[in-house]
Amino acid sequence: MLYQFLRPLLFKLDPEDAHWLAFRALNQIQQLGLLKKPLVSCKSRTVMGLNFPNPVGLAAGLDKNGEYIDALASLGFGFIEIGTVTPRPQPGNPRPRIFRIPEANAIINRLGFNNLGIDYLLNNVKNSNYRGILGINLGKNFDTPLENATDDYLIGLRKAYPYASYITINISSPNTQNLRQLQGADVLDQLLNRLKLEQTQLTQTHGKHVPLVIKIAPDLSDEAITSIANLLLKHQIDGVIATNTTITRTGVEQFSVSKEPGGLSGAPLTQQASKVLGQLHAVLNNAIPIIGVGGIMSPKDAQDKIDSGADLIQLYTGLIYHGPDFVREIVKAVCSNPVHSN
Repeated sequence: MLYQFLRPLLFKLDPEDAHWLAFRALNQIQQLGLLKKPLVSCKSRTVMGLNFPNPVGLAAGLDKNGEYIDALASLGFGFIEIGTVTPRPQPGNPRPRIFRIPEANAIINRLGFNNLGIDYLLNNVKNSNYRGILGINLGKNFDTPLENATDDYLIGLRKAYPYASYITINISSPNTQNLRQLQGADVLDQLLNRLKLEQTQLTQTHGKHVPLVIKIAPDLSDEAITSIANLLLKHQIDGVIATNTTITRTGVEQFSVSKEPGGLSGAPLTQQASKVLGQLHAVLNNAIPIIGVGGIMSPKDAQDKIDSGADLIQLYTGLIYHGPDFVREIVKAVCSNPVHSN
């Protein structure tokens, strides 16, 4: 409730400054013991061999460096995904690089995988008290040639494997040049083959299986979605996240900021992301779990994702617009309805 009074003040600030201020305050409140995890009755579910206390997670992007894990967990998420993180630190794209569209409950960002590198992130993971399900989202460095992208993902996979509950391979951000080319059939086939071989080796080395998840874009043709789904099945990938942000501007064309390059998230993405999710589900037929993300701005949006075939869901822009209480609201809504599990 307090957030509704603070939001107008935060929205007067540059989005990145507001983000830093809000999460720093959240961290301090948590460290003082003033932030208690909301209790919402929910039946746990097993997905990808992991036991989720509730199906509502934090999407990657809000905590790129794993600096706020404990505070975010206190909001009531069933799982947390941090990153996207790259092998080496990188500054991302020049500022300004985040643009709000409050009239449309939307955000455009072109951050470009700004992060302090995987070693910094993993040090934060080691120092956190969180013992819940933690996903680590991996990307490639902007200056790594596309033909060498697999090497970056393998570096991240090897380093993150001992500390992650699951690992996400981000091949769908629109803000790293040519990254989405990795979703092409031949390139993706080779990438998944290398990743799966490495996962098998790491499972033997560490004595545990860490699920491998692929995050895809919403801007794919029907044929591309079917092709990707079949490759996920072929390589026995553990899960898929649908979707990342969109490069389309449907629903925000009338706003001048819509001309800014970057990925669009929030309410304008809702239907597009759910459509991709439903198409994936039709091909995968429950053989591979789907994490639904993109445009969850209300309890109805969350339930629609589940009805479209999502086993789990993630929040991002909805949290920015509605504040911490939004997590509890969504958990309460989806936990009152049945969710299938694999």
